[in-house]
Amino acid sequence: MTDPKGLDLAALRAFLDRARPGLVAGELSGELIPGGKSNLTYRVGDGAQRWVVRRPPLGHVLSTAHDMSREYRVISALGGTRVPVPRTVALCDDTEVIGAPFYVMEHVDGTVWRTAEQTATLGAERVTSLSLALMDVLADLHSVDPAAVGLADFGKPEGYLARQLRRWSTQLQHSHNRELPGLRELHDDLAARMPAQAAQASILHGDYRLDNCIVGPGDQLRAVLDWEMATIGDPLADLGLFLCYWRMWTEPVMDGLFGTPPPPGIFPSAAQMSARYAARRGTDLSELPWYVAFAHFKLVGILEGIHYRYLAGQTVGEGFDRVGAMVPRLITLGRGILQEA
Repeated sequence: MTDPKGLDLAALRAFLDRARPGLVAGELSGELIPGGKSNLTYRVGDGAQRWVVRRPPLGHVLSTAHDMSREYRVISALGGTRVPVPRTVALCDDTEVIGAPFYVMEHVDGTVWRTAEQTATLGAERVTSLSLALMDVLADLHSVDPAAVGLADFGKPEGYLARQLRRWSTQLQHSHNRELPGLRELHDDLAARMPAQAAQASILHGDYRLDNCIVGPGDQLRAVLDWEMATIGDPLADLGLFLCYWRMWTEPVMDGLFGTPPPPGIFPSAAQMSARYAARRGTDLSELPWYVAFAHFKLVGILEGIHYRYLAGQTVGEGFDRVGAMVPRLITLGRGILQEA
């Protein structure tokens, strides 16, 4: 069996034999799971059981990103809550094993709906049910008491928004080598109009969207994946990013990230989704436009970093050639939201 790029199967087997003796019964095979643009995800198995391995991307890994131990910790902590997550198996911080930290979790069967066009084949009734369930899970995550699940020290909620704005500004400084018109203006507008500190901090996913979830029979969410940017902070930051993604899924605002938008009337609108969240949590959403605009800025940081790695030949998979063109459009959209607000 040829090793998938970035994963030494023999080294993984040796680690699992040490960490979980008797878990693996035979020789491991593995394959890269396509679709991700950041951390690398692999499906591995021994012929009888299957697991999933997560590791950072190849090359150009920023110091504050792709922390496997944080992702492993938050998934483990949420295992007993209403938020569906895979069971964790083992964490390896030793970079000598496969060349980077990684962790292993259970393989959850189901479907990952990667584009709105694919999801729309379910029909309006099923899509609406699935969409509202997706919103309910985000509201349930934000209702989990961090201290009750051992995550009281998982983040620093004080000054969260200012720190996030600085963080993504720093990421951009280290991950782009081209002019991005309007970026400075978007940053300065966000800094000038920043909302007050949220009264109640929550566990945040940091990249919550439908294609980061596994959907099982009955259109039920079986697992929320990709927790690499999880922390504790202002829950509206999570909601704002979700709504930023949701518009890209359901409206013709930007082509490329989630495929072709579906026909009107299949998906609930962003307003309907945010109303569902507000009703479930009793949250005031009057400042929501700022959070959606900030989500565009954050996504600029994420995608420009991916574009930077693509130009350096450090990406694995397909679709990376289109990422760079999305960044200027995101800047324009983010500035427009603030101007309209």
